[in-house]
Amino acid sequence: MRYLAPKRSEMAFNKVAQWLTARGVSLMGSRVLAVRGRRSGEVRTTVVNLFSHEGERYLLAPRGNTQWVRNLRAAGEGELRLGRRAKHFTSVEIADADKPRLIRLYLRKWAWETGAFFDGLKADSPESEIAAAAPGFPVFRIVEG
Repeated sequence: MRYLAPKRSEMAFNKVAQWLTARGVSLMGSRVLAVRGRRSGEVRTTVVNLFSHEGERYLLAPRGNTQWVRNLRAAGEGELRLGRRAKHFTSVEIADADKPRLIRLYLRKWAWETGAFFDGLKADSPESEIAAAAPGFPVFRIVEG
């Protein structure tokens, strides 16, 4: 399974982004994701990029099979926070065949921030290249309620 561990500088950026998002400042759709840990049972948080397509909202993991991905798969639900506002959701993992259009959208919006995690993929990469890489990028549809 694909996983890219964050470097110290990236961890520092994530902490700043999470601090801002927790205080109500969204950086191009950022939210604090809160999910119950699959082993500890404790709530774990991380900053994520929430995006929309055709009226649905999604989370994509550019680093691959991260801890938040594993926890969300196990819990099937979580909370998206922006400042004091928190919205509970359930998640539906997207099949690999349905990911290319979502990966392309994600790259169009956040390649400046996360492009290095996509192993050379670009928003204008051929469909076949994005489809071949899709299994390495977990994507979840968010169902609020």
